[in-house]
Amino acid sequence: MNQQMAIKVSGRNLALRAACITASLCGSPALAAPADTSDQTTTAASDEATSGFLDTLSRRSTLLGDMGGVRPWLSQYGVTLTVQETSEILGNVSGGVRQGFEYDGLTTATLQMDTQRAFGWQGGTVNVSGLQIHGRNLSADNLASLQTASGIEADRATRLWEAWFQQKLLDEDRLDIKIGQQSLDQEFMVSQNAGYFVNTMFGWPMLPSADLPGGGPAYPLSDLGLRLRAKPTDSVSILAGVFNGSPSPSDSGDPQKQDRAGTSFPVKDGALAIAELQYAYPNLNTLVQANETEPLSRLYKLGAWYDTKRFNDLRTDNTGLSLADPNSNGTPRTHRGDYALYAVADQMVWRDPAEADHNVNLFLRVMGTPDEDRNLIDFSLNAGLTLHEPFAHRDDDTFGLGMGYAKVGSHAAAFDQDTAAASGSFNPIRHSETFVEATYQYQVTPWWQLQPDAQYVFNPGGGVLNPNGNGRRVGDELVVGLRTNILF
Repeated sequence: MNQQMAIKVSGRNLALRAACITASLCGSPALAAPADTSDQTTTAASDEATSGFLDTLSRRSTLLGDMGGVRPWLSQYGVTLTVQETSEILGNVSGGVRQGFEYDGLTTATLQMDTQRAFGWQGGTVNVSGLQIHGRNLSADNLASLQTASGIEADRATRLWEAWFQQKLLDEDRLDIKIGQQSLDQEFMVSQNAGYFVNTMFGWPMLPSADLPGGGPAYPLSDLGLRLRAKPTDSVSILAGVFNGSPSPSDSGDPQKQDRAGTSFPVKDGALAIAELQYAYPNLNTLVQANETEPLSRLYKLGAWYDTKRFNDLRTDNTGLSLADPNSNGTPRTHRGDYALYAVADQMVWRDPAEADHNVNLFLRVMGTPDEDRNLIDFSLNAGLTLHEPFAHRDDDTFGLGMGYAKVGSHAAAFDQDTAAASGSFNPIRHSETFVEATYQYQVTPWWQLQPDAQYVFNPGGGVLNPNGNGRRVGDELVVGLRTNILF
C-alpha cells in the first residue's frame, strides 16, 4: 500500500536521525500510523494566530494546520488526527489489454491516542484508521499484470483499516505487545527504502499477494491478531505474531467485496504465524557516542510465515487427474498449510562528507517457497536504489530506481501445458514477469509532494493471452503518470 509515501530523514539533526532509525524497526513509513504531532500542532496554531493562515502555508507540516482548533483540543486528551490524500493519474501508453489513463485515489484518516496523556495509563497507544478508496484500477482494467502498478489500487469503498492497542511492557522500549485488527505490511517484510516507489510490490511483496488467502492481511485488508516485539540489544529486534488464517470471511470471490466495510473480524479460519529477526546499525547509542564520521546505516531482516489453512493444488484434482483433463471432476486436491522464507536488506552505500542528506541507499528483498503444488508464485524479488537530495538545495527530494521479479510456480506452468494438450490449441505457458520503475519525489511544501513515475513491464501476467489480441500474449507495457501526496 505503500501506500508509498516516505518520510525523509534529515541529516542535520542527530536526535531526529536516531529516532528514525529506531522507528524503522517498527515497519514501513508507507501509510504508517502517525507519530505524536501535538507540539507541531501547537506551534502551527501559534503561527496562524500571529501571521495568518495563508502566510504560514508554505511552512506548516500539514495543509490545514490546527484545523480551526480541533487538533489542539484533541491534543489535550493525548489524541492526534492525521488525514492524508494520495491521488494519481497513471496510464499505459503501450502494451496491455488496451491503452489509456485512469485516476485512482486514497484518503487515509488515523486517530491515535497516547493513554498516558489521555488518562494516566503509562505506555499504551490506541490506533484506529479508516480508508476511503476512490477512482479506478488501472492494473485490472488495462494491464493484466501480476505486479500491480500502484500500491493504492483497491476496490472502491469506505472501510475500517486498522484498530489496535499497543502496550509497552519494559523500560527503554525493550518489549511491547500489540493486539487487534492489524495490517501486516506496516511492520513485516518492510524495506524502508522501497517505500518511496509507486508499484504495489515495493510494499507488500508479490509472493504473499498471490499465495496467501485473500492476498494476506495487507492494504486495504487487515486481520485480528497478536504481535510481540522484543529488543534484546540496541541493534537486534524480534517481531512475531499470530493472526487469523485469512483476512476474508469467505474463500470465494473478491476478499474486499466479501467485507466491504472491513468490520467482519473473522477468527475461526486457521492461523497465520509470522516471525522476523532484525539487525540495525548504527543504533541510538552508536549515534549518541559518535564523535566524528558516522557509520553508514544498514538494516537487515530475516523472516518466515506459515498459514495453517488448506490450499488447493494448482494442477491435479482429488483423484490425481490434471484439472485440465476432460475427465477431471474439477475438485482440486488440497494440501495442509503453506509457508515461505524471506530476507530484506537496506544499506546506505555512500554519503556526501559535506552534506549528510545527500546519500545513496540500496535495498533488496527476496522471498521463496518450496511448496510449488499450491502456490502460483514460488519466488519474488525486489531491488533498487534511492538517491536523496539529488540536486543542490533539494534536501527533501528523492530519486529512485527499482525493479521487481515474480516467478510462476512449476505446477501452475504444468497446468498451462496440460490445458494446451487437452484443447489442442495454442495456450501460453506462464513463467515470469519483470518490471522496472523510475520515480522522483518532489517536496513542494512540508505537507505536499509531487511524484512523476514511469514503469516498464516485461511479459505481463507471466505471459498470458490477450483477450483482444487474436491469440497473442499481452504486450510489454510502458506505464507513466503522476502521484500527489497531501497531508491535511
